[in-house]
Order: sequence, then C-alpha cells, then structure tokens
Amino acid sequence: MEEHKQLFSDFLKTKGLKLTGPRQIILNTIFTYHRHFNVDALYDVIRKDHQNVSRATIYRTMPLLVESGLIKQSLRCQSKDHYEHIHGHDDHLHFLCIKCGNIIEVKSKVIDETLVQLAEEKKFILNDYNLGAKGVCEACSKKKE
Repeated sequence: MEEHKQLFSDFLKTKGLKLTGPRQIILNTIFTYHRHFNVDALYDVIRKDHQNVSRATIYRTMPLLVESGLIKQSLRCQSKDHYEHIHGHDDHLHFLCIKCGNIIEVKSKVIDETLVQLAEEKKFILNDYNLGAKGVCEACSKKKE
C-alpha cells in the first residue's frame, strides 16, 4: 500500500472510520493530480471516471484529509478554497495571479530562515507556514502591452 494511503487509512481508524472506495478514489486523484485544486475542479476530474463519487462526499472528505496532514488549504482564490497535497513536500509560498488565477510555487531559503528566526524570538514552535502574494503573472502582464 502506498504510504499516503496507509497514513490516511491509519488516521481514519483513529476516528472510527474506514477508507471507503470513494475516499480512496478522492485520495488517489489528489496524489496523482500534482496541482493546486479546489473541490469543483477535483469533482470534475473524478467524475470523468467515477460517477459514484458525489460532490458532497468530496466536501466531507476534505476536512479529514486536512486533519490527517496529507493536504492543506493553500490559499483562497475567487471565493474558493484551494488545496494541495503536502505529504513529502517542503514548505513554500504561492504567487497568485489576480487576472488568470495561475498559482506559482516559490521556495525561499531566506523566508524559511526569517520565519524560523521570528518564531524563535517569540518562543513559538513553527510547524509549517502558508504564505501567498497576489499580483499579475508574466503572461497576463504581457497581454496589456
């Protein structure tokens, strides 16, 4: 069994829940998607091959996946929560294009070090972070010219 599937199954057991077929489909889709996603986009991808997975099931599964530590809400764009799978991935920040909605991931050692330093100064134990900046991407800025 793949590690993320085993972790989710073990987490669900602690809640007295099972890794049902629809939950497994949702999990597998997220871990093969490799993009930021919202529930509507995830639903559209899943429904192409699995008619038995409802939008409501996806909405009910998302908090479980977040609580399990396998995914996190990375940002909010166009009134929708966007998620990403984080198991096995380093922390990073997001540049969000306000024109097209494109999300660009950026890793920054300077920001990592600054956050650790600030946390230490405040005697705060930092587990992860979620930073985003909004602006206009290169493609959209060239459209103006």
